[in-house]
Amino acid sequence: MRSLPALLLLLACLVPDAHAANPVVSVPQLDISRYAGQWYEIAHLPTSFQAKCIGDITATYTLGEDTHIGVRNACRTADGGIRVAEGLARPVEGYPGRLEVRFVPDWLSWVPFVWADYWVIDLDPGYTWAVVGEPDREYLWILSREPSMDRVLFEQIKARAIAMGYDLGLLVVTAPLRGD
Repeated sequence: MRSLPALLLLLACLVPDAHAANPVVSVPQLDISRYAGQWYEIAHLPTSFQAKCIGDITATYTLGEDTHIGVRNACRTADGGIRVAEGLARPVEGYPGRLEVRFVPDWLSWVPFVWADYWVIDLDPGYTWAVVGEPDREYLWILSREPSMDRVLFEQIKARAIAMGYDLGLLVVTAPLRGD
């Protein structure tokens, strides 16, 4: 039975990766000046860094003097306090819909693994809502310029994320949906 692990490994290599056939792609165009400003989180896949957030989740992007973008994430916690994370984003050259973001001090910015993928994977042409994800499909945020979203639109957005291979079984809805 020593060969069973080797056989399983061989089989795993031969089985096509369902995600490879349908990769996560970022939007082909992103006008960062239109994207800047405040967004309300409508839903997200669970993350350890948002575990204490229970509502009023926002992300605010500000244009810097160079190519960097200021990032300010805020949320309300169970004790009524506000939790804030300040970070920085930078564009990925050649991919307008892709950014990298970090929430560590400037003196650590040279370390490659402090930068995380932040891809805008779905975007309303009027910049009224956006979906942010990354190629491993571990993170996903549905954002809106308004603090609530129409349920039909929300379901359409979810369907497109599922078509990209996201498992939304654990999706956490953090804002009201209209049209119930």
